Amino acid sequence: MFVGRECEMQLLREFHKRRTAGLAVCRGRRRIGKSTLIEEFGRGERFYEFYGLAPREGIANEHQLKHFGQMVGTAFGLPALRFDNWHEALSTLAGLTVEGKAIVLLDEISWLASRDKDFAGKLKGVWDTKFKKNDRLILILCGSVTSWIDDNILNDKGFMGRVSLTITLDELSMYDANKFWEGAGQVSAAEKLRMLCVTGGVPRYLEELRPDQTAEQNIKRMCFSPEGLLFTEFDMIFRDIFASRSATFKRIVEALSGPPLEPGDLCRALDVKPTGGLSGMLSILAASGMVARDFAWDTSGRKTALSKYRIRDNYLRFYLRYIDRQKEKIEQGLFRDAHLENLVNWDAIMGYQFENLILNNLDAVIRRLDIPPESIISAAPFFQRKTRRHDACQIDLLIHTRNTLYVCEIKFRKRIGAGVMEEVKRKIEKLPGRSKYSVRPVLIYEGELAPAVNRSDFFCRLISAAELLNHP
Repeated sequence: MFVGRECEMQLLREFHKRRTAGLAVCRGRRRIGKSTLIEEFGRGERFYEFYGLAPREGIANEHQLKHFGQMVGTAFGLPALRFDNWHEALSTLAGLTVEGKAIVLLDEISWLASRDKDFAGKLKGVWDTKFKKNDRLILILCGSVTSWIDDNILNDKGFMGRVSLTITLDELSMYDANKFWEGAGQVSAAEKLRMLCVTGGVPRYLEELRPDQTAEQNIKRMCFSPEGLLFTEFDMIFRDIFASRSATFKRIVEALSGPPLEPGDLCRALDVKPTGGLSGMLSILAASGMVARDFAWDTSGRKTALSKYRIRDNYLRFYLRYIDRQKEKIEQGLFRDAHLENLVNWDAIMGYQFENLILNNLDAVIRRLDIPPESIISAAPFFQRKTRRHDACQIDLLIHTRNTLYVCEIKFRKRIGAGVMEEVKRKIEKLPGRSKYSVRPVLIYEGELAPAVNRSDFFCRLISAAELLNHP
């Protein structure tokens, strides 16, 4: 099922209008829909797709070349071709697409290159001398290992000025994800949100949903069954993206599976010293969409040195909190009849998951508040340490414009009582420099609001999660 991606599709269509050969890059996490997007773009066109073999023990460069030769032969109605090296393989492909309009996709390009350290240089050479001679050709490089694409293509001097379009594919918005329930009868917003809190807006996971099942039935089938897609997905992601370093990266995300951590706290949790190596790995996790680093901004609009890391990917956090810790029991079939709400800290973790979901749909929140994007100075979780001058403070989301501070509280509960107003009021009182601005409290929520909250004028805007599901 292909939904959303209107912006990315428009970028590709405009790119297709160019009168010279074009080199584009599409990157993003596994299962995010990169290949599907390019295939949809290539529908009705002369389109060729070639992909690398997933990393596994014993795979060698000759295996990748043999597989590539088989795909090229099939694509052009030829016997399987034999290649001794990547220069020969890519040159042959360029020769077969030397005339006429053509879209060529090299998918999971880091896998193709996994056993040839000079692959990128060979690709650059063949692009310069052969591919680009067809001014009606588009070559698209696609991959889940964003660090390889960054290091070898986007930030490499050899490709400087050659890549004309870069698309980083993110999760689907809540509005687009909601389309997976179209035609499914009456499914409540609460049911949909419980699912999205586990899957996020990852298209492949949403395709597994059965609208005739409840959220609990879907989650148990996908996560707490040995046959479920999301039971084995984590290991496949880490193996495919990080290969031999997967255990090291897993330790980092395990340390972040709870509340966000400052860099120093993360180092202590990992029992390591702050090093460039750890920073590099965190950058790779951030580029892959798994982790986010939120910097604190002061109320004068300056970015501070204070920051926290959090898991950005909802599936990743859910896996670490619940699936990984019960893996043996799940394999024994002991969780098929479990009641999810009886799991330890279920409500608290689902609250974190919901908060993450909202932060990943920040642009939709800004549209619901009717804030002109050009007026925004910062929009992120806010936190400050306790000092002599002010108390510690944490705000789920603070949107800072030239004249206004929007203090956003994010709640996911069956019933949200009147105490939420006092809770937000105390947070506002701790904000330094607030007297210079209008301060507008906002509640973004899923659950039943107490009548007092509805009657009060305390919140300038009540945004239900259903609004984000039903409006772009």
